[in-house]
Amino acid sequence: MRRLFVITSLIILFFVAGSINGITVVASAATAATAKNLSTADSPNILVNPVQGPAVSKQLVTRARSSWPWYITRAAGFVAAIALVLLILSGIGFITGATFRFLEPLTAWATHKAIAYVFGIAVVVHVVALLFDKYVPFTIAQALVPFLSHYRTVTIAGHNLGSLYVALGVFALYFVIAIILTSIFWIDKKPHTWKLFHFMSYLIMIFVFFHALYLGTDLMHGIFRVLWIIFGIVVAIAILYRLRRRNKA
Repeated sequence: MRRLFVITSLIILFFVAGSINGITVVASAATAATAKNLSTADSPNILVNPVQGPAVSKQLVTRARSSWPWYITRAAGFVAAIALVLLILSGIGFITGATFRFLEPLTAWATHKAIAYVFGIAVVVHVVALLFDKYVPFTIAQALVPFLSHYRTVTIAGHNLGSLYVALGVFALYFVIAIILTSIFWIDKKPHTWKLFHFMSYLIMIFVFFHALYLGTDLMHGIFRVLWIIFGIVVAIAILYRLRRRNKA
């Protein structure tokens, strides 16, 4: 379990550091290119006066450091999304027996539990860090009450649905809390009720999938978006197989 926490922390730190360093490199290259173009200008009538103040690269780095909540929110959301996929697949693997092909039963259960801890912590960090973001400000009420936020509103067939994808994230948060509480208090006392609540994890996956797909900065385009869609398809197939198996039983 300690190894998972250490790995998660390293992922978050690497993600934040990489984002800041990437901005620094781009800014430095842009500054160098601008200086080169000015120095090689053909017209002798152009007079360039130096402007007092910090360099562009330093300004960008300062801005990046001041927007650390945004980087933490992105990193925590990324970790939570991956952890959720692993939780769903490993949980279904307990029923089908697929998980035990890779891990011993006790190790598999301990790993599943540790991933759940990582997922819960990542969700909390994702929400709390969002409250400190100055560029996309969220109040506590907007972060906890569905459809109260106006961030990236959605209109379908002429009907304004408000910030639908933010609301899906809020609903998923409450479902996660319900699963955590029932797992703590009812897993032994009320196993049947606990199992029913645990089925909400499939609904959480659906909500988080669309929440991340349309709001995640790193999932807007490119390979990460493609991978997230592939993960969603794989999990959907696994869920359908699990539900089909339950109906036959």
